[in-house]
Amino acid sequence: RRLLGPQNRTLWFWVFVGPFALGLGLFTYVPLGWSVYLSFFDAHNTVSPTDFVGLDNYAAMLRDDAFTDSLVTFLVFTAFIVPATFLLSLSLALMVNRLRWAQAFFRSVFFLPVACSYVVAALIWKMSIFNGVRFGLANTVLGWFGADQIAWLSTTDPPWYWLVIVTVRLWLQAGFYMVLFLAGLQRIPRHLYEAAAVDGARPGWQVFRYITFPQLRATSIAVTLLLVINAFQAFDEFYNLLSDSRGYPPYARPPLVYLYYTALGQGQNLGLGSAGAVILALIIAVVTVAQARWFGLGRKED
Repeated sequence: RRLLGPQNRTLWFWVFVGPFALGLGLFTYVPLGWSVYLSFFDAHNTVSPTDFVGLDNYAAMLRDDAFTDSLVTFLVFTAFIVPATFLLSLSLALMVNRLRWAQAFFRSVFFLPVACSYVVAALIWKMSIFNGVRFGLANTVLGWFGADQIAWLSTTDPPWYWLVIVTVRLWLQAGFYMVLFLAGLQRIPRHLYEAAAVDGARPGWQVFRYITFPQLRATSIAVTLLLVINAFQAFDEFYNLLSDSRGYPPYARPPLVYLYYTALGQGQNLGLGSAGAVILALIIAVVTVAQARWFGLGRKED
């Protein structure tokens, strides 16, 4: 009776939650704990090392110029993708929210790319849209205006590869954040807009600035935090867009791509890679907490 609980609610709780909790622990927390364990050992080509090295792996990662350069790549990527996605998703949400007909259709159309695999989208951008030869869509359009062809993913001056990386991420994730903004917009009380109209506020920029955007404060903070965290975890689009049979180029290498080659490359230094992963996780945690404190996440509204 104690196991089943009143009206068997305890049993049904574990029936629904148990498989998820088991999978989460087995495939997430156990690998995380083992990664922290490996970071304190000399783990070349093995996941069961015996040579304890303490904090040497962490010191080596922090002295590695390639690792610090990958963090700079992350900062550049964040500077592009966070404001671009924020503005695009907010604009889409505002437009869809104003529709009086076919709102569900346009909401589904803009959200549909979220279901697409990052790998598939990256290959489409690489092979079809931004192909560096004359068969690519982008170069075909440029040819209509008499412009020269561009090797989008191999030209570093100017760095056209950023255009490819940012646009594919924008296409993939803008719809998800649009839905979050839509949920925030639909929670704004209508009487605020009525009161603003009575007070003489002009529809458009004034209403957005003084009514809509302040009411989206909590949603905007959550979206910004998620965008920064997702930027830290960027891997699929970088790896599938820039790597080829010769390997990965030395430019535009984010932290996860660098750690991938460190842990699973020729050296297979799992201890060093695990130390880098722990450092990256700590950076994400510190940045997230600092952002939450800065924006006042969870603070009561006035």
